[in-house]
Order: sequence, then structure tokens, then C-alpha cells
Amino acid sequence: MLEAVRIYPSSTCLRAITIPSASSHKISLRFFNSLSFGSRSPFSSVYTSRQIRRFGKRLVFLGQEGSLQQLDDSPVSVELVPISSETMFDRVIKEAQKPDDAVVIVWMANWCRKCVYLKPQLEKLAAEYYPGLRFYHVDVNTVSHKLVERAGVTRMPTIQLWMKGEKRDEVIGGHKAHLVINEVRQMIENECTQ
Repeated sequence: MLEAVRIYPSSTCLRAITIPSASSHKISLRFFNSLSFGSRSPFSSVYTSRQIRRFGKRLVFLGQEGSLQQLDDSPVSVELVPISSETMFDRVIKEAQKPDDAVVIVWMANWCRKCVYLKPQLEKLAAEYYPGLRFYHVDVNTVSHKLVERAGVTRMPTIQLWMKGEKRDEVIGGHKAHLVINEVRQMIENECTQ
């Protein structure tokens, strides 16, 4: 059994290795250049000699010198939960009827190039608000047209914020991903802090 752990302190991947964990499972890790593991080159074998232990909710790296280095194991990206039916959509909206609860629903299509490029960025954004704000996605090709019309979606990608059972705001992402992410972040901050 493999347990996948993603640690992304930086955006530049150096290489992936698999090492045994304290619980006799194998943990597949990706190391990145902002983690300092000594003075050797990031491509040297120093990484394979590191031991990883789990203490509570923290991953701890035991270096060659015996020093402990703690890493925050909060997620860097959170997969968008798919909504595949009108019933499921109603259930998600019902969850957002509680005070101080909100959901973000991303309407996309698999043929939409901008949607495909935007999805990983939205998954990173979802990690910033995890677990307080839940992110979902709807592929418009897999749900009824009635549901798409009911949500008022006319273009893809459309990112909507739902609170108290109603749509509070939306961003239509027809431009560069980083601009869309900034607009979505601003939408969340404006609506959720009122």
C-alpha cells in the first residue's frame, strides 16, 4: 500500500523518490529546491539518506547530522470535488445554507482549454482556504442543461460563490489564469468577510 504525500514548498520540482516511513508503508515524496538539506547539490544522493517520521500532524525529516526539520503537512492543492447530478448540486447548495458556510462551484468543460489550464490553479487556491471553504466543479457536458441554466452559466469557466443557499457572486474566467485566481480570491475575501 502506498501513501502519497505531496510537499510543495516551491514550484520547482527536482526529483521524486520513494523511501520507507515509520509505519512500514512507502511514502512517495517530491522534494523541491526551497527545502535546505545541506550544502550539496539538490541532485546529489543526500536526499535518499534522509529519514522521515510522522509525529502527530507534522512530517519530520531526520538529517545526516541528526537534526530534526519540521515541515507543515497542510495540503498545497486540494482536488475539486465533482458534482455530477442535479441532486448532488442541491445537496452542495444545502450545505451552504448554514451561517458562515460557503462553497465555490467551478463550471467547466473538458473541451475548454482555459478550464483545463485553470483547474490546477484553483486546486492550489482551494488549499489556501481548506478546510473552511469547499471547492466543487461541474463538467457541463455531464449534467443536464437544465442545471446549467438554473445556475445561470453562459460561459466557461465560471466560478461561483454560493452562501446561504444563493449565488452571491461569480467570476467568468476568460483571461489569464493568475488574473482569474486573483479575482476569485478577491471575490471570496469580499463576500466571506462581510
